[in-house]
Amino acid sequence: MSMEEINEVALIEAILFLESDPLSVAGIIRKSNLTGSIVESSLVELKKKYDAPVSGLELIEISGGYLLSPKESLWEQLKNHYGKKNEEKLSRAAMETMSIIAYSQPLTRAEIENIRGVSGDAMIRLLLSKGFIKEVGKKDVPGKPTQYGTTKEFLKQFRLNSIADLPKLEELDRDRFELNG
Repeated sequence: MSMEEINEVALIEAILFLESDPLSVAGIIRKSNLTGSIVESSLVELKKKYDAPVSGLELIEISGGYLLSPKESLWEQLKNHYGKKNEEKLSRAAMETMSIIAYSQPLTRAEIENIRGVSGDAMIRLLLSKGFIKEVGKKDVPGKPTQYGTTKEFLKQFRLNSIADLPKLEELDRDRFELNG
């Protein structure tokens, strides 16, 4: 690897270090003024570097972009000092509501309540406040109720590159995410 290639990899590494949100290849190109092929090859080099056992970081592709993150194997040791506080954790009801929206989006509040069998107001407000869901449109029915869907923050939090990366549902589970009637 030439000195110029080393500097290009180092520049991209520094950009990713300074970013708190995933950065797309196009974003890296804009910030680095490098070509797409150089950015792509540099990302491959960085991935190799962070895959080494002595590295505490990993380069992950998430929410359509790249992000430097502590290795998942180190989270247990790091969470007491760097993890989110307990009040940041989602309750079982919030996770259930989040799952329903993620797997069945876009959904209205009434559709969410129909699937869950209980009121969804509090959970929807909580998920909106955390930025995990957002209003994605209005359903074309009388009253034009708001439809909800997931956000990039949801993808980032759950370390997904896209909704397609959600674990596949078994047929029995799939039935739970369908509207009754």
